[in-house]
Amino acid sequence: MAEEGWIEAKPGGGELAYVAGGQWLISAAPELDRQLHALERGPARPGGGRQRVRIDCAPLEALDTVGAWLILRLKAVLARRGAEVSLDNLATRFAPLLEQVEKYHPDPAKQRRRLPGLVDLLAALGAWAISHVRDVGEGFGFLGEVTLAATRVITRPRRLRPIAFISQMQHTGPAALPIVGLLSFLIGIVFAYQGAVQLQQFGAEIFTVNLLGIAFVRELGVLLSAIIIAGRSGSAFTAEIGTMQVNEEIDAMVTIGLDPVEVLVLPRVGALMVTLPLMTFFANVMGLLGGAALCDLQLHIPLPLFLSQLNSAITGWTFWLGLIKAPFFALVIALVGCREGLRVSRSAESVGRQTTLSVVESIFLVIVLDAIFSIVFAKFNL
Repeated sequence: MAEEGWIEAKPGGGELAYVAGGQWLISAAPELDRQLHALERGPARPGGGRQRVRIDCAPLEALDTVGAWLILRLKAVLARRGAEVSLDNLATRFAPLLEQVEKYHPDPAKQRRRLPGLVDLLAALGAWAISHVRDVGEGFGFLGEVTLAATRVITRPRRLRPIAFISQMQHTGPAALPIVGLLSFLIGIVFAYQGAVQLQQFGAEIFTVNLLGIAFVRELGVLLSAIIIAGRSGSAFTAEIGTMQVNEEIDAMVTIGLDPVEVLVLPRVGALMVTLPLMTFFANVMGLLGGAALCDLQLHIPLPLFLSQLNSAITGWTFWLGLIKAPFFALVIALVGCREGLRVSRSAESVGRQTTLSVVESIFLVIVLDAIFSIVFAKFNL
């Protein structure tokens, strides 16, 4: 019958020896942990000075990850107390396991909490900056690949995949109408109510219509649509392509001579650039309807008067400014979603991680791009 794991101390001469034997498996971990705690509390340097300690592993019969971690923990404790520790007579078959455990479960003392110094902060900041600069460069490289693929399709229309394009339009457009419409309607009510509360103090309730109309048509409609689509369709792009990456379907496509960018990315990018402006228009209408309902019920502004005031508020380029931004937002969302999907590694965990990253990056870039558009429009007095 196999012997349970054990360890005992054998002092002698000028050194201290620990002998580990039996089966150091997870089933014996509680008893081994008790024995080790008793040994760790004992003297590690009986003769004074820097003591050499040997851990004799000759009687060791079996070892798993938990057992290896316990041995390394004992070694680390003794080393922190000033001893020179060595593992003697360790069977060759156990060495790789100990190396792996030591690699992925480092000594907690080396990770003790401390206030980072200036050099550490600068190093962390530099690593962060380098990684993000590299990401930006890779993003522009991916944009170049998509541009080349689009050029090939435009010059050779037979390479276009209309079924995939229409299918993606269905998923990113009509299927998203309910959530976009509902949220826009509710935001319109909230925005109109908050504006009316402030304007009522000056007897200018009628200008709630101007506030609602300009805000929705220029900013809120396109931003709401883009953020919803980034969380809904952008994440779906990453998850779909990432799952294909895990299942090695993309490798199979490359093997048979198909370009993944042309087959997977272009239909999604094109479909989203077509549907997001339409979704923006729908969001504008629903937001204004929500505001009109609030104005009618709360401010007693009937619909004909609301529409008349709205017509006087939305002049010139005001209506088109939000729609102009929509295709650019769609391009960013689709590129980020597809790129993060292609960066998925061979694990389900990577799919979730890249999907989350895709949504965060898309929303961040959409807001940055919106700020750039605002500056440009202000320069042209639009």
